[in-house]
Amino acid sequence: MTEANTLFLRLEGPLQAWGDTSKFVIRRSMDAPTKSGVLGLFCCAMGLSRQAARERLPELNGLAMGVRIDRHGTRWWDYHTVGAGIGMTTAGGGLKTGAHGTLITRREYLADASFLVALQGDAKLIHDIAAAIASPKWPVFLGRKSCPPSVPVLARPREGESWTNTASHDGLKAALGAIPWRPRFEDDATPHNGTVEALVEWRPSSGCDVAPYDAEVWYDVPVCFDPPAHEPRFVIRDQMSVTVGSPVLQSTPAPPRPRADYKKAEYRKRREERINADAGLCVFCKSPGPRMTVQHVNYRRAGGDETLEDLRSLCGLCHDAVTMLEYGLGMGLDRIDPEEPRWRAPIIQKRAEILKFRSLETRRRRLAAEEVE
Repeated sequence: MTEANTLFLRLEGPLQAWGDTSKFVIRRSMDAPTKSGVLGLFCCAMGLSRQAARERLPELNGLAMGVRIDRHGTRWWDYHTVGAGIGMTTAGGGLKTGAHGTLITRREYLADASFLVALQGDAKLIHDIAAAIASPKWPVFLGRKSCPPSVPVLARPREGESWTNTASHDGLKAALGAIPWRPRFEDDATPHNGTVEALVEWRPSSGCDVAPYDAEVWYDVPVCFDPPAHEPRFVIRDQMSVTVGSPVLQSTPAPPRPRADYKKAEYRKRREERINADAGLCVFCKSPGPRMTVQHVNYRRAGGDETLEDLRSLCGLCHDAVTMLEYGLGMGLDRIDPEEPRWRAPIIQKRAEILKFRSLETRRRRLAAEEVE
């Protein structure tokens, strides 16, 4: 059996930031994960400090890396300050004299992006990294510590998919093509012509020791993290065909909503108990009346399981006012409690509107047909 030489990562989250050429106060992000960022993620999972990582970087840099851009995301800028109350460092390593100031920077992020990363190399190293990612010693992040992943970083097949992680593949492009592209929702648009963009690391071989003319140079091979130093590598940007898998999120029906059953004996009993507990008076206007009823302040136990706390006694006019407010606000299970002070003014206003309408309607009905406008 061939040993697994390929590891797959799913890098997806609300925000990502993959710096390459970022310098000074303008901190841009590349459009895909950088090798230094991915290897830094490995070091976090292994619990390696920046100083301790120096010894492992030569081995980790031996991994070949490819990235499939499943969702480009949106570029987003953030206003950022550094050094508040600390002071600025001089070239000699000291602090500037005078009042402590702040350094204002602009930092770019990729919002709502998704990448499939494949790494190939020594089977034992691949196994060790997979074990570290599955049980990281330190939190992992997507380029910056403020960018946590929203899905497990170690890519996992869904039910019905035949691929495995880790696996054995002949090349990075073949590895990236073995994983289905999956929409998030059932109605998401599929990739145009069934292809997506990919960035594959190029390395010289016995048959080709000259990089293609269209190869990009990325300065993201880390020599050390403290201080940061990087070397270049060649990257080939190309389109690759993908198969479309099942959506990540399946549409689910809304849960059944409790509904009041006004004919049920349990409800009628609770209704009478509530009116008696309120001495037959409306809890809002304190008036008795033949149209005394009860109002649900929530429908969470509706259908016969109501408690006294779920109901409030109201006269017909106040009940109509509260109901109109609830419908106008589009309320769900939790409704208006007429005893709460915040609802006093809206209920009084709605009562006045109802009385005015009823007065006009009564006058209109008393008019002769030819007198009605």
